Amino acid sequence: MIDSSDKLDQIKKEISRFVVGQQDLIDRLLLAMLCNGHVLLEGVPGVAKTLTVNCMAKAIDAQFSRIQFTPDLLPGDLTGTLVYDPRSHTFTPEKGPVFANLLLADEINRAPAKVQSALLEAMQEKQVTLGKETYDLPSPFLVLATQNPIEQEGTYSLPEAQVDRFMFKLKVGYPSMDEELVIMQRMAKTDSSIDIQSVLSLDELMQMRSVLDKTFLDEKVERYIIRLVDCTRHPSNYGLDLDRYLRFGASPRASIYLSLAARGNAMMNGRDYTTPQDVKDIAHDVLRHRLAISYRAEAESLTSDDLLDQMLATVPAIEDVTAVEA
Repeated sequence: MIDSSDKLDQIKKEISRFVVGQQDLIDRLLLAMLCNGHVLLEGVPGVAKTLTVNCMAKAIDAQFSRIQFTPDLLPGDLTGTLVYDPRSHTFTPEKGPVFANLLLADEINRAPAKVQSALLEAMQEKQVTLGKETYDLPSPFLVLATQNPIEQEGTYSLPEAQVDRFMFKLKVGYPSMDEELVIMQRMAKTDSSIDIQSVLSLDELMQMRSVLDKTFLDEKVERYIIRLVDCTRHPSNYGLDLDRYLRFGASPRASIYLSLAARGNAMMNGRDYTTPQDVKDIAHDVLRHRLAISYRAEAESLTSDDLLDQMLATVPAIEDVTAVEA
C-alpha cells in the first residue's frame, strides 16, 4: 500500500514549483481528486486557475483536456460527433475533448443550455451519448470549471441542477504582494514552459481512494453533518433568524459530499479518523453554492458564506442528548 500522505506532499511540492501561493486551491483540487468530485473555480482572470489544473494533471499522469466555452459552442464541440464515411456508408464516432481524466471547462457560464445539458450528462452519468450509442468516459473523470465573477456580458446562469453536481465551489483570490513578486520573477520570461514531473499514477490514485473509503467516520460526526445540512433548510429550528435570507437550502448531495470531503480532509492530514473540525474545514466549499439566497440578502450585502458562518457557529458539533430526551 502506498504512503498517501507522502504522495500528496510530493504532488504539492511539484505543483508549487510553478504555482506560487494558492495552497488552499491546490489542497482542495487534490481533495476533489481523492473524493471523485467536480470543482467550480470562481476568480478573476490571471490568478493561476488554468495553470494549477494543468500542473495537477501532469503531476498525476492524467489525460488532460481543455475547452474554452463560448456562446456559439455546440454540444458536439464538447462530446464529439458521428462522422460519415462515404466509402463504407457508415458513421464512426469522433470523440470530443470530454473524453479525458481531467476536463478544464474555461468560463463555463458562457455556454448555452444545450452545451450545459451535454456536460451535465457527462458529470453525473460519466458517459456520453453519440447518436444511438453510449460511451463510457475514462476513469477517473473530473470536471474543473472556471467562471469569471466580474464580467457578466454574454454569459448564462448555470442551472441549479448542474451547480449541485459540483462537489466544491472555490473562490480564488489575488496573491499577496510577496507572492506576486515571486510570480513576476519566475514567469516574466520569453520562455515560460512548464516541466512538471509525474509523481502519481492513476492506479495509485485509485488505491488512495480505497484508503479514503476506509477512513473512520463516527456516527456522531455523521449526525453533525446532517444537522448542519438541515440548518440550511430550517435555520429557525436552530435559533437562527435567517429564513428571510434563504430561498432554499442544500440538497442531500451536500450530506454525501460533506461526508466524503471530511474523510478526505482527515486523510490529507495523516489521520485515519474524522473529527467535527474536518467537517468545519470544508463546509464553506461544499455548501456555499448550494444555498440559494434571497433578494433581501443581496440587498443587505449578505453572501452564502456569511450565512454559513452563523450556522457553523450555532449548530452544535455534539448532539444535545438532554434536549432530545425532553
